[in-house]
Amino acid sequence: MDIIQLLTDYSIDFATEGNRHSAEGWVQVHCPFCEGSQDYHLGYNMDENYWSCYRCGWHSVSETIAKLLHISETEAETIIKGYGLLVPKRRVEPVKKIRIKSFKLPSNTHPLEAGHKKYLEERGFNPDYLEKEWGLLGTGPTSTLDTGSGSNKKILNYRFRIIIPFIWDDQQVSFDSRDITGKHRSKYMACPGDRELISHKEILYGKQEKWKDKAICVEGPTDVWRLGESSYAVSGIKFTSMQVRVISKHFTRVAVCFDADPQAQIQAKKLVSELKFRGVDAFRVDIEGDPGSMKQEDADHLVREIIK
Repeated sequence: MDIIQLLTDYSIDFATEGNRHSAEGWVQVHCPFCEGSQDYHLGYNMDENYWSCYRCGWHSVSETIAKLLHISETEAETIIKGYGLLVPKRRVEPVKKIRIKSFKLPSNTHPLEAGHKKYLEERGFNPDYLEKEWGLLGTGPTSTLDTGSGSNKKILNYRFRIIIPFIWDDQQVSFDSRDITGKHRSKYMACPGDRELISHKEILYGKQEKWKDKAICVEGPTDVWRLGESSYAVSGIKFTSMQVRVISKHFTRVAVCFDADPQAQIQAKKLVSELKFRGVDAFRVDIEGDPGSMKQEDADHLVREIIK
């Protein structure tokens, strides 16, 4: 589907590759399904013909066009046909890519230095503990990692970041990273897909070997560091069907504790519903702010109340 022509013809604001909001093969628009800030959260994948929002997840093509143009889905389907293939309304999962590269950390990755430790301390964490228990690493002024090949090859910049290893079945399979300068446009940068052994969106972040049948589901690594080994993260509020299957396999009772942000709470409700459908005793826990910003004593009390 010629999505760019469609958006141009109907005067819909969009961003393509080269804009900081858009990656190769994607066209980004302001998400009409999300509340809050409008920062090109909703993307159209031009190779696989589906819409997906950073915050609220997958949406059908006809539903999205109808919402953007303020028309009915029937009218949207007629318009879409004029611009190419009408994508089915069923959910389309991204096609798995064959790995042609080996897993690799960014260059010049090393133990945490003063800047990394200061960043963690200012957020109420013990950097020495996190370095020992969670294997955190750091990068300095020069750190890169290549992704893609041929004309699509790119060099990603991981300078001044905390590297967060993802361990699954006793093997490091991916990583996430957190900017410590406050200047990078992307606070978090995960391992590129062709460098992962397993996608970080197909697994959970946490102490897998410590999990029992009850746990707390959170958004990201800092939340897990605060709540401890009884928690795990889905790497953002946008969870995947694979992660839902993993959760339902490992746990019988799950408390979903996402940030207080309205869109995060919408996704939390969706996750609870999907887990209940799979037979998991799932429920939401409301807090102010986010788990990672809680005082440690408050976080410990919350865990004791939930994990009884």
